[in-house]
Amino acid sequence: MDQGSQFTSLRFTGVLTAAGISTSMDGKGAWRDTVFVERFWRSIKYEEVDLKACETVREARASISNHIDFYNSGRPHSNLDGRTPDKADFGGRQMAKTPRSTPRREIH
Repeated sequence: MDQGSQFTSLRFTGVLTAAGISTSMDGKGAWRDTVFVERFWRSIKYEEVDLKACETVREARASISNHIDFYNSGRPHSNLDGRTPDKADFGGRQMAKTPRSTPRREIH
């Protein structure tokens, strides 16, 4: 977990504790805590955000939402033996998708 003051404040950590969520803060440089989520956000940044110039927040949200669905169900991952995360985690069962105004991308 990021150790910025906004994430270590009693107000924030109290909400997490009340919800039964534990945090992991092994200390500065504990890259194992965030490596997967950092990689996920890096992918979104380089594969979606940096390639599009969204005019509105609504458009940006839709674009990122579409990319997250693509990342999870349409984009093969080499570290998952070419499977998508949905296929690896859920064995190919159809997962419910959120309604959207723009179609999802497909791999060509």
